[in-house]
Amino acid sequence: MQSMQSLPASSSTQNRPQSANKWIALTALCLVVLLVVMDNTIVNVAIPTLSEALNASSTDLQWVVDAYTLSFAALLLPAGKLSDRWGRRRMLLIGLVGFTLFSAGAAFSWTLWQLVALRVALGVSAAMIYPATLSLIIVIFEDSKYRSLAVGLWAATSGVGIALGPIIGGILLEHYAWNSIFWVCAVIGLVALVCIAVAVPESRTFHSEKFDFPGTVLSVSGVGLLVWAIIERPTYGWLSWQVIGGICVSLLVLAAFAAVEWRTPAPLIDVSLFRRAIFTSSTCAICIAFFCLFGFIFITTQWFQALRDYSALKTALSTLPFAVVMAAVAPLATQLAKRFGHRVVVTVGLVFLSASMFVVTQVGAHCDYWLAVVPTMALMAAGIALVQGPATDALMSTVPESSTGAASAVNDTIREIGGTLGVAVMGSAIVSVYPGKLADALSGLHIPAAVTKAAQDSVMAAHSIVPHLPVAIRHSAQQAIETSFMSATHAACWIASGLSLAFALLCWLTLPKHS
Repeated sequence: MQSMQSLPASSSTQNRPQSANKWIALTALCLVVLLVVMDNTIVNVAIPTLSEALNASSTDLQWVVDAYTLSFAALLLPAGKLSDRWGRRRMLLIGLVGFTLFSAGAAFSWTLWQLVALRVALGVSAAMIYPATLSLIIVIFEDSKYRSLAVGLWAATSGVGIALGPIIGGILLEHYAWNSIFWVCAVIGLVALVCIAVAVPESRTFHSEKFDFPGTVLSVSGVGLLVWAIIERPTYGWLSWQVIGGICVSLLVLAAFAAVEWRTPAPLIDVSLFRRAIFTSSTCAICIAFFCLFGFIFITTQWFQALRDYSALKTALSTLPFAVVMAAVAPLATQLAKRFGHRVVVTVGLVFLSASMFVVTQVGAHCDYWLAVVPTMALMAAGIALVQGPATDALMSTVPESSTGAASAVNDTIREIGGTLGVAVMGSAIVSVYPGKLADALSGLHIPAAVTKAAQDSVMAAHSIVPHLPVAIRHSAQQAIETSFMSATHAACWIASGLSLAFALLCWLTLPKHS
């Protein structure tokens, strides 16, 4: 197999920007990142509203979210490679045109499956966009002392976008119809399209060899099936043949993909990169960071709304400290890595993540927001910022400029899989602990079995049932629900804390001491 590092010198970029234009280009690229990441979370707050507007069940509506995630994750690798070959700016512009048009089309949806189909198209467009942003930043700031800072700002924008989506969605739904969340994405997409066309130069590598179609088919099938199996875990259960079969088949397909890539003269991704400790450890660190982030968001949404009685908008606004700390620390993280080395910074970030998850295991449902919740979110945001930027910088430093799109796609795919796994694993911990704890806690209140079973489905279902119980037992029932859910939350956070600590040890042993 021809190694990425052995590509000829003629595989170079075009139109490298002048120094004065680099920061304008970076601003435009960060706006695009904000759009793609925000669209991944802004829809979550609209699910209850969409249920009424489209007359669909919650299970069906979950595909409005998952259709985007699935198509996005499955197509990242081939899209990243194509951006290297066809032109990163060209790929970005095509993706932005599609993203803008499909967002506007989603605003006119009148049936559920029309909206799901458009969300699939949005995921395809996002896959064309996202890898190109990081690879363009790497190329634009090549040989610049500000490269690490630029990567840090890219990472900060990605983290802030995750928190900003629900906030913007909540504000829009307070005043406008559900389709406003798609209109705002269409408007931002149009602005981003103009900014990229004006500010960002073209960059591509020259390849005479054929595109790796067998690798593309295997990567799309393997990643897509793996993400689908994880997403469908709540529907079928971890031990179902659908989920176990899906995961096993996906792993076999991905093994076949690795074997094919090893023998292909021009692979989609050079799998020998995973033999490098820096590359593998960096991807693992990024994976566990997004595992904790998305798992924590999944838990806190239910915690704040069901137990603290927050509205969807107040829940979203409560995460503002996370966004603020993320925006402040992420640009500094890559500079700290230059000073102290990737090993120290990434390891400290993972220890911070572990500590934040540990803190959650010690709090109750009504702990003080400013004294307990905000410091925990700040610690988590700092941990993710210390991991994301430096780990991404370390990962990208192991690949040549000619393959930055493909490597960026690996980075992005790992994020998506890590986030999906976080929701699945931590959600499974909730499902495993909460029903049993609740049944025991409600056993002495003489509540009908059918009511108890309905309350065991989810903490949100239990919250809606409490007002219909006899007045004399409402308080006791509410306390039982709170205690049971927090016990389940503690179990989920113990898992995240332990995994973060284990990966911190791995990164300490494998990442280089000096940048």
